[in-house]
Parts: sequence; structure tokens; C-alpha cells
Amino acid sequence: MPLKRLTVTGVRNLHPVTLHPSPRINLIFGANGSGKSSLLEAIHILGLARSFRSTRLQPVIQHGLDACTVFAEVGLKAGVTSSMGITRSKQADYQIRIDGQTVRSIAQLAETLPLQLINPDSFRLLEGAPKQRRQYLDWGVFHVEHQFLPAWQRLQKSLKQRNSLLRRGRIQRSMLVPWESELIAAGERIDVFRQSYLQRLKPVFEDILSRLVPLDDLTLSYYRGWDKEKDLARVLDDQFDRDSQLGYTQSGPQRADLRLRIKGMNAVDILSRGQQKLVVCALKIAQGYLLKENGTHQECIFLVDDLPSELDEHHRKALCTLLEDLQCQVFVSCVEAEQMRDCWKNDTPLSMFHVEHGHIVQTE
Repeated sequence: MPLKRLTVTGVRNLHPVTLHPSPRINLIFGANGSGKSSLLEAIHILGLARSFRSTRLQPVIQHGLDACTVFAEVGLKAGVTSSMGITRSKQADYQIRIDGQTVRSIAQLAETLPLQLINPDSFRLLEGAPKQRRQYLDWGVFHVEHQFLPAWQRLQKSLKQRNSLLRRGRIQRSMLVPWESELIAAGERIDVFRQSYLQRLKPVFEDILSRLVPLDDLTLSYYRGWDKEKDLARVLDDQFDRDSQLGYTQSGPQRADLRLRIKGMNAVDILSRGQQKLVVCALKIAQGYLLKENGTHQECIFLVDDLPSELDEHHRKALCTLLEDLQCQVFVSCVEAEQMRDCWKNDTPLSMFHVEHGHIVQTE
């Protein structure tokens, strides 16, 4: 579902602009600080209602304005076009419209426009906290399993209530039973969804990784967040006293993690910085392939920020080949157009946009 038309107003230093991107490869080039990343950031806001560069809205919204707006026409199957847009204000309010209808769910926005981001921060996926890898895993599950979101919402609510009761200090065990029942039901269902998704993801990831870098000893496994030999009800019961002392639930699906190891050791402790980047790229692209193979044949849009500075020429071309074979829409930023112009096949639809002082002009 490529963006056919994109309008951006009030995002950082970008001047108001309407673009007609290529359905495949789009190169955004210009000097550092010109606004290249801001264009990718605008697309990210459109798909997820938030920036990937800042947790605060204040620096994202252009100085002197109260809000920023991103609007797009999205190509669907059989030539059908859908419209979507979001306005975010400095007060952190947002208004989302899809096909003329106001919606309140950011999840609906994410479902309509699946995005994958590869930027310098993405490479923290291996060395960062389990939460980052859990979010990566749940992105994939969310887009292929429609029952995941309601189960995840049930989990969050029950977990919040259980932790709130635990923080009260000494409480009767029976007070936790209703919320634990919800937590167990939702948690075990989420665990099944995650395991099923990972079984499908692993062979795709391994194949893509082999095309980027030979790492035959690398293994990808899943830790569900509690003892694999016990059911969740037993674990919660066994750890009640300790949970009460700590004031929170130690074990459960909220502690799940993906583990990448080489000969039993954490991969991040063995791989070079360059190898880590390639592993993360393989993880991200594998999700794109898996999403397309799903029954809906949905495609995600890839946002690749400052690719040349992250990978050498050989691996840059290998990554571009994988993205090209995926046949999805890609937005790649770089300083010099020549760095990326020759990474694609001659017959691949390619558009180029030059960014200078916030002005964006299509050059080809």
C-alpha cells in the first residue's frame, strides 16, 4: 500500500510540500540539517502518531505554529485509493481521519499504514533493553494476528490492577484472583501468538541474514517471560510473597524477550558493530517479507535514514537488493545522491527528491 500523494505541513524546518512518491524507491538527498530526516519523520508520524527522533512534540512542530499535519493518499488493491491524515498539536492532542472518518485509535492508524524504520537508533535493538525486542516482536504479531491487540489490552489492564494492589502492602491473596485470572488468560494467549509468529519468522530471518553476512552459529530464540516448565498461574502463586515485597509482578508476558546467541553467548558481546547492524537489518526486512506473505498480502513501507553512513558499499548494495526484491515502497535518505543511485536495477521505479533548507524538490 504505497503512498501515492503526501502532504506535510508544520513539521520541523520543512516548508509546506506535496509530493508524489514512486511506488518503489525514493531517494531523499541533501546536506546534513537540510530536512531529509524530517520528511521520514513526517511519514512516521502519519503511521504511528509519533516521532522517531523525539518523545516530545515541541521540537517536532515548526516554530510559530500550534500543530503539524501529515496527509496522504494510499494505494490499495485493484487501484483503490484510501486517504488518511493526522494533526498533532503542541498540547499533545491528535486528530486522525481515515477516508473522511474521524478515528480515535492509533492502532487503526498503524494497521492502515505498516512502517518499518531502519536508522542509527534501530541498531540498539540487540544491545538495548528487552522492551525494545518485545516491541519488535509484537509489531509483527499485531500485523498478522487480529486477536493480538484485544489480548494485549486485557493484559495491560489486568497487570496494572495487580501491580496497584501489590503496592498497597500487605493484602489478602484473594484480592488478586479476579485480575490474575485475566492476566493468565490474556498472557497465555499472547504467548501462543508470539511463539507461532516466531516459528514463521526464524527461517525467513535466517535466509535474509545469509544474504547479508555469514553467521551460521547465530541462533534466535524466545523467552516467554516465565519458567517454561510451569504454567503462569503456578508462577504467580509461587512468587506472590516476593511480588508483594517488590510491589510489582516479576514474571509474565510483560518480561518476554528475544535472544540472539552465538555458541551460547549473547551475540551483542561477540559481533562487530558492522555485523550487529546487518543482523538488525535482517530482522527488520524479515518482518516485511513475512507481512507480505500473510493472507492479506499487505506491504509495509520502509524508512531508511542515512543508510550510507551505517553500512559500507558492499553491504549497502546487498541491503538495497533485499528491499528491491521485496517490491515495497522505500524512502532512503542520504547526503549525496551518487551514494545510492546505482544500488538499484535499471528498471526499478525510482524517484529522487533534493532537500535544501527545508525545501523539497523532485529532481527526477
